[in-house]
Amino acid sequence: MQKEVEKIILEASKVLSGKKDVIRRILTAALSDGHILLDDVPGVGKTTLAVALGRISGLSYGRVQFTPDVLPSDLTGFSVYNKDSGALEYRPGILTQVNLLLGDEINRTSSKTQSALLEAMEEKQVTVDGSTYPLKTPFIVIATQNNVGTAGTQLLPYAQMDRFMVRLSIGYPDKEAQMDLLKRRQNQDPLADVEQVLEPGRFAAMQSEVSAVYAADSILDYITRLSIASRQAEELEVGISPRGALCIDRMAKCCAYIEGRDYVLPEDVRTVMHDVCDHRIILTQKARLGGLKASGSVDRLLSSVTVPDRMK
Repeated sequence: MQKEVEKIILEASKVLSGKKDVIRRILTAALSDGHILLDDVPGVGKTTLAVALGRISGLSYGRVQFTPDVLPSDLTGFSVYNKDSGALEYRPGILTQVNLLLGDEINRTSSKTQSALLEAMEEKQVTVDGSTYPLKTPFIVIATQNNVGTAGTQLLPYAQMDRFMVRLSIGYPDKEAQMDLLKRRQNQDPLADVEQVLEPGRFAAMQSEVSAVYAADSILDYITRLSIASRQAEELEVGISPRGALCIDRMAKCCAYIEGRDYVLPEDVRTVMHDVCDHRIILTQKARLGGLKASGSVDRLLSSVTVPDRMK
């Protein structure tokens, strides 16, 4: 494993014991220049982990607690009239000021405010009153939502779900991790012990190194065949989109990068398939009534599509 990546994971483990695998998967998505949706029950450390990753990675960090009264302009910024100059002046919102944005409980704000994230997440820019303003590089959104207590929530539309590279769950800690958590918090907050691992600008450089990882034509063909098979699967109403295929490619490259390789193997593609695709595919009503899950459909794809045996 890359030493820098290992340091980040070890440092983040100070605040989230026993979850190195989840931390690694989140970091894989972030280094792939993707956005992360953490979907889990309350109190498992979603927000704490996002705060820690911002500090560790040397990224400027901001947080929005989404509630029904948060407006799109709170994110994108707004224009105000300057009576001295007689012109409108742009007042930036939080999106243009940070590298890492934590959107806490994104499903508790209005669909209008949720949609304000769409351009920023995809185009890395915001548009206010006809003027476009670029975001910082890198720009990563880690959004959280609770799947318990649906009163007053707004489900994310599929178009926005597709813009998250991965949807992950942290889950409850095991006994050992729970004990470690209690011991660490007896006298102080573990966040106080988190140290910055990367110098400013290094995270963006690592993203560039991930992009430079080589994916042979046989790997791209494998991703393409998986995507086409999903679109033709009888149990799926919506298969893997072209954006989804690109995300598989980027995540597979990062998986190889973390392992210290400069080339992608088929195993890298298979490793990231569930994280990238489980939230993108939509089962038919018949499949859902039959008890099939999205993860089961992805397993079917992986077992039915031939794995390339060599790189070309």
